[in-house]
Amino acid sequence: MTEPGTRRGRRLGIDVGSVRVGVAMSDPDGLLATPLATVARDVAGGADLREIAGFVDEHAIVEVVVGLPRTLAGAEGPAALAARAFAEALAAVLPDGVPIVLTDERLTTVVASRQMRASGRSARRQRAVVDQAAAVAILQNTLDADRRG
Repeated sequence: MTEPGTRRGRRLGIDVGSVRVGVAMSDPDGLLATPLATVARDVAGGADLREIAGFVDEHAIVEVVVGLPRTLAGAEGPAALAARAFAEALAAVLPDGVPIVLTDERLTTVVASRQMRASGRSARRQRAVVDQAAAVAILQNTLDADRRG
């Protein structure tokens, strides 16, 4: 793992869930995060890891930011442990030199869900994109923090 924002280039944001993984990508200047994909989790087979590694290769990603879901008190529970395990497994399939950064992502999925409801999306349609929206929030928060120094 490395310090965020140390290189120019596109970054990937990851929201790890038990069923799906939301993926977002930044522009090369690290100003704006946009949704990229929702990937089905495949804990046993690793297809999710390979698909994300494919995005890294295809888009010349220089850094991957994985959300670390902590409790409101800042503790790490089962979801945080799962995110850490995902990041470690992803690191094993990424090209050498592509760092993974873990970042606090408290409430990003909750906020993304609220924004979807406020925009009028039905709960059924919301499920398909809420993971991407959470990944966008994770990545955008990191990009903004990096610019603030």
